[in-house]
Amino acid sequence: MTHIDDLADLRALNARFIHNFITCDVESHGKIIHPQFVCISTNGSKQQRAAYLHDWATDFDAATIPYWDTRDEQIEVFGDVALVRSTNKYVRRIDGRDVVGMTTYTDTYIRQGETWLCIQAQLTPVSPEHYPPDATIVSVYVDGHLQPRS
Repeated sequence: MTHIDDLADLRALNARFIHNFITCDVESHGKIIHPQFVCISTNGSKQQRAAYLHDWATDFDAATIPYWDTRDEQIEVFGDVALVRSTNKYVRRIDGRDVVGMTTYTDTYIRQGETWLCIQAQLTPVSPEHYPPDATIVSVYVDGHLQPRS
């Protein structure tokens, strides 16, 4: 059975994960990913922790990604393992035009003592017919700033 605190902790970690990305906060992010962390990108390439954190410092640029939201958050806990799934909608400025897309991620967390650490992140592009609706939005960033939720 999932403990209510686990869900709250994992929801907060997911929000922190996204905020760390938007703010390029390598130090904070390094504290929530496991030493053996790996990221599997949308093209199937694998990136180990050190390279991932190196890129984290510059991966987000509000001038080229003016809109970012997190939606359709789903968290499941299986003992000391948890899956955090969500979808990000983004607007990217490419050659002077805005391109909208979505990517679903599954972050796998393991509990070590009282701490949850992300051991793997896997990203999957989403085709438009599978876009989760706006009603499932959890957070929105515009020009790199978290927007208040009404």
